[in-house]
Amino acid sequence: MTNSSPVLVLASASPARHRLLAEAGIDVEVIVSGVDESTVPDTDPVSVSGELARLKAAAVTDRLRAEGRADGPGRTLVLGCDSVLDFDGAILGKPRDAAEATERWRRMRGRSGVLHTGHSLVDLASGRVVTEVAGTTVFFADVTDAEIDAYVATGEPLHVAGSFTIDGLASPFIERIDGDHGTVVGLSMPLLRKMLAELGTPVTALWRQAGR
Repeated sequence: MTNSSPVLVLASASPARHRLLAEAGIDVEVIVSGVDESTVPDTDPVSVSGELARLKAAAVTDRLRAEGRADGPGRTLVLGCDSVLDFDGAILGKPRDAAEATERWRRMRGRSGVLHTGHSLVDLASGRVVTEVAGTTVFFADVTDAEIDAYVATGEPLHVAGSFTIDGLASPFIERIDGDHGTVVGLSMPLLRKMLAELGTPVTALWRQAGR
């Protein structure tokens, strides 16, 4: 990226979030926050997802400031995200193990839940922070025990909020959604556009330029 273009730092190791940004023409620098997700109390899914996103962005922001990046040339923005599933009044993050993932799917099949994704965007130089949460309702297919066992055996549901993906092996098990697809993947691009604008940066300023 050139010095005249803002740099977006993604405080997440999620390949799905990275892919969403890349497909939208946005190159990012990835720095994993290392935040312990268990430190945030289970109050409600909107608060939990928003607070985890804020903590992840803040952790990476502190690291960059310690490295002197806030005083460097160009503008740096840090984006933290986190997702949780609101199902039957329970907040479901990543499952502890395969047994929990299996038990969840047997409860979720044929029903629906709301996937909440928190987004927190920090302007490194000014310290301004914008935090928002988006929610999308997910309708699960009435999958069989054999399908659940096969899915859990792949290991995929052990690494994602709610024990499912919409852009991976579980896509045939999602009948429909009500809301933004990106929210379920882990990053709402329309919401990110609005947050960038609030910090005075058009999303077009982050677009990958030819030859860059």
